[in-house]
Amino acid sequence: MKLWGITHRGAVRQQNQDAYAVRELEDGRGLAVVCDGMGGARAGNVASSMAVELFMRKLEEQGQPGDDPQKWLKTAAAHANDGVFQKAVEDPDCTGMGTTLVAALAGNGKAVLLNEGDSRAYHITRDGITRITRDHSLVEDMVQRGELTREQARNHPHKNLITRALGAEPVLLADCFDQNVAPGDYLLLCSDGLSNVVTDQEILYEVIHGGEDEACCQRLLDVALHRGAPDNVTVVLMRC
Repeated sequence: MKLWGITHRGAVRQQNQDAYAVRELEDGRGLAVVCDGMGGARAGNVASSMAVELFMRKLEEQGQPGDDPQKWLKTAAAHANDGVFQKAVEDPDCTGMGTTLVAALAGNGKAVLLNEGDSRAYHITRDGITRITRDHSLVEDMVQRGELTREQARNHPHKNLITRALGAEPVLLADCFDQNVAPGDYLLLCSDGLSNVVTDQEILYEVIHGGEDEACCQRLLDVALHRGAPDNVTVVLMRC
């Protein structure tokens, strides 16, 4: 498993409220997590950084994933949710903060993914790109009801309004997904700072045809920056 990641504050924001982590486990599987914080001037950064740290620490405490990787990820995400929620309750500067979270554990022909919010995970092969996760957002709900097309959703004024976030409620309601992966397949995790300005087909092109894998995250960031990058941008690429 090969892992790469990059994060940037973008061209407009003064602070980067995204956070991410990648790790290769002892058994060769790859682990990645991306968080996109929300809240006040300081709180979004606190939420995303806390979530990543607590999530990764809890995974370490649990040891190897074993036979139930969904439970392994959910337990860590619930722990992170508890910590962020308590911080938001106890610290007046952090009132109302929260964060998205998308995570993937991949290897041995299988990937397990968890998400809360609108940070995304994609499965990419030479045959195409498939979004694995479903956004927990107002515009995604409108698309599902047939009130908006995908293209209309990309430009909707409320596209950044999410309906679920880690740390916003005392109980986490994260979604989990199982995905088969073959040698040479890719998983890409990103915050909406990328997906709002770079299309799925453009992501596919850069991953498969754009050049060396090691530079792919930078290439995607450069595309976002070239288009004004109004939000923080985080990209993680995993190659099976």
